[in-house]
Amino acid sequence: MVIKVFLASSSGSTAIKKKQQDVLGFLEALKVDYAPLDIACNEDNRMWMRENVPVEKKPTNGIPLPPQIFNEESYCGDYETFFDAKEDNAVYAFLGLPPPPGSKEAKEAEKAFILENGPVKNGTVENETVESETVENGTDDAEDEENLEAEEVEEENLDDDSLKAPVKQEEAQEEVEDDEAKGEDDQPVSEEEEELRQLEQEEEDE
Repeated sequence: MVIKVFLASSSGSTAIKKKQQDVLGFLEALKVDYAPLDIACNEDNRMWMRENVPVEKKPTNGIPLPPQIFNEESYCGDYETFFDAKEDNAVYAFLGLPPPPGSKEAKEAEKAFILENGPVKNGTVENETVESETVENGTDDAEDEENLEAEEVEEENLDDDSLKAPVKQEEAQEEVEDDEAKGEDDQPVSEEEEELRQLEQEEEDE
């Protein structure tokens, strides 16, 4: 990508000359490659610049004044917007270029990224790690709850069985006692007991 700076080498305006020098001097200080294009001596450059500056960026008379800055075919801005970007340490963003590592703009961009997404470790955003841990913990908690519910159900079943066991034992004991009582009633009467009963009956009749 080549930065194009449209200039007027033979401009009679001192203000325009100063603005052009400021832009070129700052680009050289940043070691940004650029191509100066003179509109005073080259009609094609003049026409191209006028056609490619957005309508909303043109002055009321429709004729933009140099310096005008482009990144290849993309319009970046004029001197005023360049100066504002310079004051905000955002010249690389203004030019559509990635800031070099260690530059003020790169540090500012990193701070903005951290504020928005959280700090980065080993190429991953910590927020994403925290979210994944939260999801995993949530899954573990759900599994723990299911296990607790299953244990409670098992305990309830055990309690029911333990309650039922004594009841069954009591019922079995009652059946045994009933069987014993019936057995006593069903035993045959001996001859002696029969004679005693007859004597008692005769005495009562007399």
